[in-house]
Amino acid sequence: MTHNFNLRKTTAWLMAGSTAMLLQSCAIPFISTKQADTTLPAHFQGSQENTEPAGNSADINWKDFFADQHLTALIDIAVANNKEVNMMAQRISVAQNEIQARKGEYMPFVGIGASADKEKVGEYTRNGAVEEALDVKEGKSFPKFVGNYQFGLVASWELDVWKKLRNATKVAVMEYMASIEGKNFLVTNLVAEVANSYYELVALDNELATLNENINIQQNALGVVKELQQYARANSLAVKRFDAEVKKNQSRQFVLKQQIVETENRINYLLGRTSQPIERSSAHFMTMQPKAMQAGLPSELLANRPDIRRAELELSAAKLNIDVAKANFYPSFSIHAGLGFQAFDPKYLLSMPESIMASLGGDLVAPLVNRNAIEAQYKSASATQIEAAYEYEQKIINAYMEVANQVSNIDNLDKNYQLKNTQVESLTQSIDVANQLFKAARADYMEVLLTQRDALDAKMELIETKQQQVSAVVNLYRALGGGWKTADATDVSQQK
Repeated sequence: MTHNFNLRKTTAWLMAGSTAMLLQSCAIPFISTKQADTTLPAHFQGSQENTEPAGNSADINWKDFFADQHLTALIDIAVANNKEVNMMAQRISVAQNEIQARKGEYMPFVGIGASADKEKVGEYTRNGAVEEALDVKEGKSFPKFVGNYQFGLVASWELDVWKKLRNATKVAVMEYMASIEGKNFLVTNLVAEVANSYYELVALDNELATLNENINIQQNALGVVKELQQYARANSLAVKRFDAEVKKNQSRQFVLKQQIVETENRINYLLGRTSQPIERSSAHFMTMQPKAMQAGLPSELLANRPDIRRAELELSAAKLNIDVAKANFYPSFSIHAGLGFQAFDPKYLLSMPESIMASLGGDLVAPLVNRNAIEAQYKSASATQIEAAYEYEQKIINAYMEVANQVSNIDNLDKNYQLKNTQVESLTQSIDVANQLFKAARADYMEVLLTQRDALDAKMELIETKQQQVSAVVNLYRALGGGWKTADATDVSQQK
């Protein structure tokens, strides 16, 4: 009767303890979460609402988007050799290893080990009294120092009842996928940066060529002024002013040459190599027509922009992290077991079955007092999720604004270029007119000088406008999410 009473009493205590732990785990503080708003306008600002878009330029591979073979060769080198891209690849490898580590956490841990020690207990203790009263074998008493030798297998397994470990693995998977999107976004920006720098270099070549042509024109005008001075039809002031204008433009040559060197070095830096000449096609830059762009629908940005896809994955990971943090309030269940050999003397260690040792047990543990760290982690997970939702929304708004700005920029630059081109044609013709009038003594030398100066400035501005046109197309391609897709690219959303 006493034995049954003690068993019932022990069972009741265990049930009461388990109930108390469960009730304690239910006292979870309230937190708030945020659902991200992904609403976008049906069309980009300035586009025709009733016109169905013909496609999306972001879907074009960058090797097909850029027609200049020199540029595509440079981008190919940059994507392979850029140091930041290669560093990002190592971060992806770290994230992939984290998945493997998280998966291992909810699998059983099995190890093998051995130990050896000797111990002498006091005679006036329970263990000492037992050893004094027993013989190792008939006629042989216990030694003063009793050994303990053992080896075997040990295993432990935390039961993932609340899916804490599996959710943590899913978080690691999402963070790995987000790191891939981070690399894609880096490649998108790299492609655009190399292209913009390349076209800037080509534009500088054209500016230098235009400046050289203008210097030749001014030197010819200077020769005319000197000749007219001999016939007293021009004075020394006119000669000095024309000579000063020639010297000023000759000095600008070195400014442009320095800019060309710096731009070449910037491209080499993006390509992950030291300084060397950049092969390029500059001759037909001014006759190049900007590529026709198709912006598609704003909703397509969610799939095409790597930074938006990354923010979306980080938001999903933040949501799951709340569940991981919440599971810390619940009891944890674990099983541990051991199987091997144990003896007080090495010569008995492999005696069968006397030296066989086995153990099996389980643990049930839940936080009860001083849960401040767990509550803080839970609340921090909530704050992180809300922050990720806002960041996701911000990425979407920023992407829409970037596309809308570049669509408008392309249209305005086209109109700007047409007017500047007309201006250059008029000023170029006015140089010949001014020279003829000056030779006929019907125009002052300052009119010739100012006409040449205005024509040069207008030509320089026209080249800069052409560069801005091309850069606007490149920037729209980047804003749409183009540049990271390759022929063998795999959609990250399909990776597991």
